[in-house]
Amino acid sequence: MAVKLRLKRMGKTHRPHYRICAIDSRKARGGEYIESIGHYDPLILDDQKKVTIDQERAAYWLSVGAQPSETVASFLRKLQVAGAGTARPRKKRRKRTAGKAGKRAAGAKKAER
Repeated sequence: MAVKLRLKRMGKTHRPHYRICAIDSRKARGGEYIESIGHYDPLILDDQKKVTIDQERAAYWLSVGAQPSETVASFLRKLQVAGAGTARPRKKRRKRTAGKAGKRAAGAKKAER
């Protein structure tokens, strides 16, 4: 089972808050979770109270191979949780596609032949 540490959305419309959970990666965002290790409330003004994480449990899940999402990884780095690492994950590069002008030029070349 592939476990991820990620956010589970809770709350009302226009008033979200999130639980930081260990979840099977195949489950939905708001689906059943294995364990809740903290919470995040983006609407709180005090930065120190926005994120609360049980650091021992987070370190445990990282030690057994759980992969944090980008957002959770940034929270863990800020709180200096053991095993969170300091390197940022690499973003996937998107393949470049020809824009409208490139498609027109390709169509014009085909028409000339």
